[in-house]
Amino acid sequence: MMNSKKWIQYGGWIFITLAVGGLSGYLTRDWVELYNQTIQQPPLSSPSIVFPIVWGILYILMGIGAARIYMSSPSDIRTKAMVLYVVQLAMNFFWSLIFFNLQKFGFALLWLILLWCFILAMILVFQKIDVIASKLQVPYLLWVTFAVYLNLGVWFLNK
Repeated sequence: MMNSKKWIQYGGWIFITLAVGGLSGYLTRDWVELYNQTIQQPPLSSPSIVFPIVWGILYILMGIGAARIYMSSPSDIRTKAMVLYVVQLAMNFFWSLIFFNLQKFGFALLWLILLWCFILAMILVFQKIDVIASKLQVPYLLWVTFAVYLNLGVWFLNK
């Protein structure tokens, strides 16, 4: 049975992660509408409703993974893992602003590829501490891989 301190850690990390994603969504909401109306999108583009659902699930999985790492024994590798987590979360936040608000699709693509690399590095470091935490990040990496395809398609179709 999980004690209340662990529940608080899980809840806190999930809340922080969802809050970052929610703030990003809030700041881009008007631009997403404009994007959907004016930007040519590549094949396999999902309906707009899919994105908040998928991202909500991914942010919860990310938060659970971060909590598991945070609750592990203090060490240099744990510190590295948490730094990678915070950096990739910040990069995730700013990608939406670059892509939707600024519509700098080429720069957003480079940013997203760099984010993908940080996510992979985070997964590999998480794996050294907690295999479950690491595996919880794999859907995120796969979704960002799909996002790279979409970003590339948008950049190509809207030069």
